[in-house]
Amino acid sequence: MHGSGSSRRDFLLGAAALGSAASLLPAASAPRRARSPNDRLRIGVVGCGGKGLSDMQACAKTQDIVALCDVDEGKAKTAREEQPKAAFYEDWRDMVEKEKLDGLVVSTPDHSHAGPALLAMSRGIHVFVQKPLTHTVHEARLLRDAARKTKVITSMGNQGTCLEGFRSAAECVRSGVIGAVTEVHVWTNRPVWPQGIARPTHIDPIPSSFRWDLWLGAAKWRPFAAGKKDGEFKGYAPFHWRGFWDFGTGALGDMACHVANLPFFALELGAPDWVEAVSSEVNDETAPKRATIRFGFPAKGNRGPIVMTWYDGGDLPPQDLLPGVKYNIGGFLLKGEKGTLYSPTDYGERFDLYPKEKFEGFQPPTPFLPRSPGIHDEWLQGILSSTQPMANFEYAAPFTEAMLLGNLAVRSGERIEWDSANLRVKNSDKAQRYVQKEYRRGFELTSI
Repeated sequence: MHGSGSSRRDFLLGAAALGSAASLLPAASAPRRARSPNDRLRIGVVGCGGKGLSDMQACAKTQDIVALCDVDEGKAKTAREEQPKAAFYEDWRDMVEKEKLDGLVVSTPDHSHAGPALLAMSRGIHVFVQKPLTHTVHEARLLRDAARKTKVITSMGNQGTCLEGFRSAAECVRSGVIGAVTEVHVWTNRPVWPQGIARPTHIDPIPSSFRWDLWLGAAKWRPFAAGKKDGEFKGYAPFHWRGFWDFGTGALGDMACHVANLPFFALELGAPDWVEAVSSEVNDETAPKRATIRFGFPAKGNRGPIVMTWYDGGDLPPQDLLPGVKYNIGGFLLKGEKGTLYSPTDYGERFDLYPKEKFEGFQPPTPFLPRSPGIHDEWLQGILSSTQPMANFEYAAPFTEAMLLGNLAVRSGERIEWDSANLRVKNSDKAQRYVQKEYRRGFELTSI
């Protein structure tokens, strides 16, 4: 076994000066010399006992899995049995430092995304990071700038970006099929984990197979607790961390990267000017049980300003937006001057145009966006061909920044005015405190 007694260390990350707004399409220039398509890439996976298991399995179809990492030996059992030749680590810092990797998959809880991704990029390792890309707005900017500087191939793991329906819907919107869009509505039934609760007061023994200190990672130390007491609390790992601010980003962070993805991409929304929110009771420990958040995006190019409204906790958009249509528990709609595009799915894999009679017999525009072999293969093939996937950090980081601003409005209870160029909330010192976070010793992010 490797990595059970990791030393504390700082590590380098690629962080360029804050620059101009990013393009929403993959970088056109090839960042590196293309490799042979017959090459076998050496891939490492962080978080192989959770979502990383399916990520590993997808990559293993065509590439070599040479290193696995998880803080829970029990949860990592399946991955280790499927990849018996792969070295196993408990600490991602050890794995990235010791292994010769071509690519790294990061599938940890939100609060531990930025660290391994930045360390890998500083060493020229290509990275695939599960959604949401980062835990904070500041981290998203760091990852974007590191990707620009190192020119590695990057992807966020929001799989809807690669679906045929997603790209066809984007082509419809950009071709003007529904006309100028002025409002967007996106919603989810999340949270399906506890939110709006206090920190547990009891302390439980740490399981012998679980490295609680490494699971906490950059987060402030707290005692381990299992989900046995304290009302709604159901434990932190492996799933219910999502509602805790120290580890997750709530329903918004979990699902906006899916349901808001098509509107953000198709309309090239960029950074909002303002964000405001109403929610159930807010506390400093967990996200609220429900929230409605409005994002004000400025005019851009030939389109006017757009307001996007987010609903979670089971709330839905006004029914008069689509009379007679029963909304699904998650989805999105774009209201244009000529019609409305509605998707009753989280990822946008299918969509309908309304009013139905107006679009009867509708034929979609001739495809002009590239089609995808799938979220993992697009990244892996991108490494071999030196081509950025559509979900690369030049797109994914600004998208993540914009969505996480909603949590600033929720937590501060104030409408925020946003200065994207300087990562600054212009009108609220309270909200500004949530733009970035402090890191526990040994997990700091430092710039080069």
